[in-house]
Amino acid sequence: MPNKVLFCATVDTHFESFHLPYLKWFKEQGWEVHVAASGNVFLPYVDRKFNLSIQRTPFSLKNLKAIQELKWIIDKNQYKIIHCHTPMGGVITRIAAKKARYMGTKIIYTAHGFHFFKGAPLINWAFYYPIEKLLTKYTDCLITINKEDYQLALKHQFNVEHIKHIHGVGVDTNVFFPVGPFHKQVLRRENGYSHEEFLMFYAAEFNKNKNQQFLIRALSLIKKEAPHVKLLLAGDGPLLEDCKKLAINLGVEEMVHFLGYRTDIEILLKMSDMAVASSFREGLPVNIMEAMASGLAVVATDNRGHRELIQDEENGWLVNKNDIKLMSEKITILIKNEKLRNNFGKEARRLIEEKYSISKVLNEKCHLYSLFMIEKEGMKWAVH
Repeated sequence: MPNKVLFCATVDTHFESFHLPYLKWFKEQGWEVHVAASGNVFLPYVDRKFNLSIQRTPFSLKNLKAIQELKWIIDKNQYKIIHCHTPMGGVITRIAAKKARYMGTKIIYTAHGFHFFKGAPLINWAFYYPIEKLLTKYTDCLITINKEDYQLALKHQFNVEHIKHIHGVGVDTNVFFPVGPFHKQVLRRENGYSHEEFLMFYAAEFNKNKNQQFLIRALSLIKKEAPHVKLLLAGDGPLLEDCKKLAINLGVEEMVHFLGYRTDIEILLKMSDMAVASSFREGLPVNIMEAMASGLAVVATDNRGHRELIQDEENGWLVNKNDIKLMSEKITILIKNEKLRNNFGKEARRLIEEKYSISKVLNEKCHLYSLFMIEKEGMKWAVH
């Protein structure tokens, strides 16, 4: 019988977007790969897939049903390793896997950004911190994807033997890469944009955290000085219509292009001049890493995930989440200074290649998995 590994998350699209290389790696090692999450998306490299009743909100009674479903799955399949992701995926899996862990199953949890962090609302610390502190007792390895969360886990002495920092989920630098001026213009023509237009890009769900209103307001401050600027916003979500109304009210509806849900992000990045980001909270944002891999300078709000990637005056700028004026000023500087944009973009690409490419992160994560595969009773390995 082959060894079995189970990956768990809230929704299956999480694995489709971020984890296929790791599912593939386990298959190549001869392991049987199972996935449990909500949804019916087809996933390659997966032997069995389970559709859970799990919900994103922690207050849904369906999550109690999801725990029971997952207990049955775990008890039946006797996994050697279980790796859980996303906040609710991490909670439900570790509760459901307590018995299996006692029997020797190794439980790994990747925190894609703690909800409690420096500057977070007190309610986040009051609600999320005690839950995470408790659940670390049922975790063999806690993976953090930014240095701030890693230091926080160490500082608060989470009751978990292994705490690791890994550079996110990785970016495919063979898909996201800079293109020359001619190729850029071809892509623009194919998508209805001209050489004279200056394109800023941001891909994110339209929700409160992603805060696209901030960018629309910043754009309104430069509309007279730079009417040729276009803000391309890819994504869908509950606040999309509110953002469209705001653009109309501020008189920038012609400058803001709402692209909807897109599957060609690499094309949109290649034809853009720079990237922007406005979120309040990030763990380690893939959208920014993809923009940087595409050789774009980035101006973004200051949060721990953005700080991990953007170094002021080297590959972009960080601005206070409330400083719309400064955001507009930084954007204006980059609009006018092509040389500075290109220098920032080159440094951004270099950083991604050095630390955040799929190949680099795959090596990090597979080294960790290998340690658990060979770990025997009493064996220890260093936290780093």
